Amino acid sequence: MFLFRGLESHPRSLVKAISWRTVGSIDTFVLGMLFTGGDAKVAGSIAGTEVITKILLFYFHERAWSLVKWGHRPYPGNAEQVDEGIPLTPATGSGIARP
Repeated sequence: MFLFRGLESHPRSLVKAISWRTVGSIDTFVLGMLFTGGDAKVAGSIAGTEVITKILLFYFHERAWSLVKWGHRPYPGNAEQVDEGIPLTPATGSGIARP
């Protein structure tokens, strides 16, 4: 198992992946029904197959993005958190001015 040190826990990323895939699979099934002329068996096969691969892809995508510091906001009062190597002040969350 890959270990990532992001802001989210592994269970949170997994639950988000499963909930998103549920929505995505319903969408895939409906589109499959439309494109196959209402063939529920084919639409179900398509939706069922993509569930597993896309849960795994989304999970690793989320974990990889959790490593990217860009766009993260510091927690209030956490002076140890850094943005691009610049310590953040607890009061404002802004970086120390660069020379």
